[in-house]
Amino acid sequence: MSQQFPEAKFFACKQSKTLAKKIADKYGAKLGNVITSTYSDGEYQPSFEESVRGLRVFLIGSTNPSADHLMELLLMLDAAKRASARHITAVIPYYGWARQDRKDKSRVPIAAKLIAKMLETAGATRIITMDLHAAQIQGFFEKPVDHLFASTIFIPHLQAMNINNLTIASPDMGGSKRAYSYAKQMESDVVICYKQREKANQVSFMELIGNVEGRNVVLVDDMVDTAGTLTKAADLMMERGALSVRAIATHPVLSGGAYERIEKSKLEELIVTDTIPLKENKPTNKITVVSCAELFAEVLKSVNEYRSISGKFLM
Repeated sequence: MSQQFPEAKFFACKQSKTLAKKIADKYGAKLGNVITSTYSDGEYQPSFEESVRGLRVFLIGSTNPSADHLMELLLMLDAAKRASARHITAVIPYYGWARQDRKDKSRVPIAAKLIAKMLETAGATRIITMDLHAAQIQGFFEKPVDHLFASTIFIPHLQAMNINNLTIASPDMGGSKRAYSYAKQMESDVVICYKQREKANQVSFMELIGNVEGRNVVLVDDMVDTAGTLTKAADLMMERGALSVRAIATHPVLSGGAYERIEKSKLEELIVTDTIPLKENKPTNKITVVSCAELFAEVLKSVNEYRSISGKFLM
């Protein structure tokens, strides 16, 4: 007799509906029906239009700003809890607000910890996310956290590109561990950029540690926001004799003038995942999207069938 597993239902927050549909399709399921009512002042109310009583529910939504995205996920978690769902998994491809993971000066919040508590209070019994800005954010949760790595997707993509004279680079000191992990998988050299900031999103000084002359460089980062660091690093490496510079970044936040900055830079290509949707009319053709839907679908199926997911981690 075959083992029976809990029925799983998938629901999407508005900002992640395209990715959620891909995940559900890869899983072999359909997205559940959610209707959102909006009041004239902007308040909104999501409503599950089908029963979730006693079931496993996967709620898929990235929490990148604006705060409406986080609020929608919180409301859906609360609705699922009050509808008597048995297991409520918050699938958060991009865990927003994660850069505030510590007190870096007096009288500031630790937003990443606050968000963790809000998600648990709202009803999440498990969290599945990818490439947290700082891995120790997992410790802010009392519930199980499955922290996936985009290297599972990016490494095969890089290997298929068959880049000669490859050097992996980190755009800052904080990403050195990630760069060394990629370099080990790709059997390549590593260089590190040292940078200083005047304020958030503004690099005042950058220096290169290592030699890139005659090398094809791939910068590796967890996210790209204004693209200031990546483009400055790319320009610096080309000045130091690199043959080409590409970049890999899991989460394409791409705010401010990021698209224009990438287009004008010496970056040959920026490879990202679809944890955050790109602008429909993006003013650059340098961006390549590699979908993370299959990885999430495989992990969700393993979770629902109580199978190990340790084989999904490369880093």
